[in-house]
Amino acid sequence: MNRNLKSAAGNQDAKPALTPKLRFPAFRDADGWEKTTLGEQANILKGKGISKAEIDQSGGQPCIRYGELYTRYGEIIETVFSRTKLPASELFLSRKNDVIIPSSGETKIDIATASCVLCADVALGGDLNVIRSSLNGPFLSYYLNGPKKFDIAKVAQGDTVVHLYPSQLEKIEIAVPAPREQQKIAECLSSVDELIAAQGRKLVALKTHKKGLMQQLFPREGETLPRLRFPEFQAAPEWTELPLSNFFSHMRNGFVGTATPYYEPNGIPYLQGKNIKAGKVDPTNLVTISRAFHEKQKKSQLRVGDVLMVQSGHVGECALVDKDFAGGNCHALIVMSPESRTSSLFFVHYFHAPQGLEKIASVKTGNTIAHILATDLRCMSVGVPKLEEQQRIADCLTSIDDLITAQSAKLSALKTHKKALMQQLFPSPEVS
Repeated sequence: MNRNLKSAAGNQDAKPALTPKLRFPAFRDADGWEKTTLGEQANILKGKGISKAEIDQSGGQPCIRYGELYTRYGEIIETVFSRTKLPASELFLSRKNDVIIPSSGETKIDIATASCVLCADVALGGDLNVIRSSLNGPFLSYYLNGPKKFDIAKVAQGDTVVHLYPSQLEKIEIAVPAPREQQKIAECLSSVDELIAAQGRKLVALKTHKKGLMQQLFPREGETLPRLRFPEFQAAPEWTELPLSNFFSHMRNGFVGTATPYYEPNGIPYLQGKNIKAGKVDPTNLVTISRAFHEKQKKSQLRVGDVLMVQSGHVGECALVDKDFAGGNCHALIVMSPESRTSSLFFVHYFHAPQGLEKIASVKTGNTIAHILATDLRCMSVGVPKLEEQQRIADCLTSIDDLITAQSAKLSALKTHKKALMQQLFPSPEVS
């Protein structure tokens, strides 16, 4: 069988050509994409077993195991991370532009994960399908990872452990343009990936910067001054070590029973541990309760400036109550109402700093599932500066949080842009 890209011209049995919604100017007048199957365009082979125990970073042979496609690699593999000491004669070695897909995995959608290996002579593990063709490898990888992902998932077999065989991949229908258009599409999507990677690095750098600042802006255990202090507070007094109850006028446990019978659409916001994430209130999957039930739970009603701390599970995770949730209620959360000379936001940042996490760890209980109560927190001693310095620290860390949020939004926008591009740069069977 001829595995090379076949011309529709002169082929009486040729399938109707397809055209993508979005096409580069140089190809707008070109022929449509030839409909074919993966089996007609490629040889689909299997890698050769490399166990986890045989991974040795001191080895000279680069290698890829199937699990790494889920955790370490994207659509294109330029740098290989793992090594083995196994001799090349015992291994299955890649050719440049091979596209690999796991042959086993946990879910059908996850197993439909393709990567193009740009390097030759990389050892490919046993649980890998290897698609070897004359097609542009990165183009095929993007195609299989995007529009064809669900088609691949449909043919995968199994529930607890999912399998994907060469015979199933051979039947996947694809449409193929001329080599120059394949290359252009691959270059376009690769450039978007480079932007995504750069944006991801910026985000990681900001988070690392914030973590380093937090370690220096709060005193270490047994110390009364931080390593880093703003210039205007260089001559200010040392931080005062006092029980946490000195800074919060009320510290109480939220409602601890079950409010399920009182859930009511469009009722009073009812915050739970799952709604407290990364120092903020996350309204995703927020439930609401009846006003009648809310009125009975006056003890746990919320006010602007209250600090909420998760009592069970991810203990210590906390957030500030703003105007959107003031007047609401909460379940299994500690509610802390600040004194007049206390910055709630300072404490939200403190509880997320390494020093604050250590303090919380010292008073929580439980092994399998951690717990903490308001009574535990009241007596916990913390070092705190005057209000003005509290606010300055809170403003600094909040400004970095704002930058992190903005960078995260840019990263999400780039990923959405890539997804939209992939939907339009490749044709669907309905578009002709």
